[in-house]
Amino acid sequence: MTSWYIAVIMGLLEGLTEFLPVSSTGHLILAGHLLDFTGPKADTFEIAIQLGAILAVVLLYRERFLGLLKTDPARPFSGPRGIWLLFLTSLPALGIGFVLHHAIKTHLFGPHTVALAFVAGALMMFVVEARAARQARAGLPSPVTGLDSVTPRLALSIGLFQCLALWPGFSRAGATIMGGMVLGAERKTAAEYSFLAAVPVMCAAVGYDLLKNWRLFDDGDLVILAIGFVVSFFAGWAAIRTFIGLLSRFTLRPFAWYRLTLAPLVWLFWPG
Repeated sequence: MTSWYIAVIMGLLEGLTEFLPVSSTGHLILAGHLLDFTGPKADTFEIAIQLGAILAVVLLYRERFLGLLKTDPARPFSGPRGIWLLFLTSLPALGIGFVLHHAIKTHLFGPHTVALAFVAGALMMFVVEARAARQARAGLPSPVTGLDSVTPRLALSIGLFQCLALWPGFSRAGATIMGGMVLGAERKTAAEYSFLAAVPVMCAAVGYDLLKNWRLFDDGDLVILAIGFVVSFFAGWAAIRTFIGLLSRFTLRPFAWYRLTLAPLVWLFWPG
């Protein structure tokens, strides 16, 4: 399928960017064009290695996921209610993604559409952070502090924001974090809920794509897939731990500036 070092590079990019508001899909598309790693098999490989990043979230937040198996009166985000919240967040993107899956892969998986999404997401970050700064100056506390404060209405509303991530380059993490902040969640709570909400929607999307395209791989590809999976897992683990630490000291603005810096480079090096 490809060389092992390309699997390492793609795994690193997937793990490091999946849960940051910079778009893992956008970075993988750009890297694929740079490394001449494109085509149906490459697209499915990029989706398959997301399972490594998903596993990193599940293990890091294993107490929360295990809590979904049994209701804890002291933790509203547990048991059937917690599962219901994650379902509500996943529903809009899964529904729209299922209907528009072919159109999205055909028309939006390109460097220029990714560049435009980088800019759109960055501008939205500036707007959301400016709003958060005004609220802080006015002394208005965030009404949602902690995962146990998430309500069904908030979960569904964040799910609607998550639909923005169907545009490759916009960022699923960025869409859900910004949506949470706009709807009253503090930045860290919005990020942690974004991590948890990623698991069901990513599992569904990855599973759907693999069922359709698994025949593209042969036995010789399994080692390359394993390399990408393992690298994605460890990179995702490191990225999540680092990102949560940064959110206590920084806003989303550095990520917005990064996106604005990257967008013109895409237009310059990937013309047409």
